[in-house]
Amino acid sequence: SLIGAIAIGDLVKSTLGPKGMDKILLGGGRESTVTVTNDGATILKAIGVDNPAAKVLVDMSKVQDDEVGDGTTSVTVLAAELLREAELLIAKKIHLQIIIAGW
Repeated sequence: SLIGAIAIGDLVKSTLGPKGMDKILLGGGRESTVTVTNDGATILKAIGVDNPAAKVLVDMSKVQDDEVGDGTTSVTVLAAELLREAELLIAKKIHLQIIIAGW
């Protein structure tokens, strides 16, 4: 299911742009830490992901951060939106190979 990956995109989407909002991250353990950030890489590193499709987006964001150092939120949101549209096309019974070829 693509729902997990789309949820990852929705999670960081609100941090984009000039009106982007910060997220509050609470660390676990005995000494709880609080981090306020709008950095997609930091947010995605802090969450635990079990969904395979969501894990692909988190890994893609990590590669973007390692290779370029920026654009992690943008690449995550773009991929999530492509998956959201793919889900609609799949619901219309369009073959996966046609969807892939279109992108």
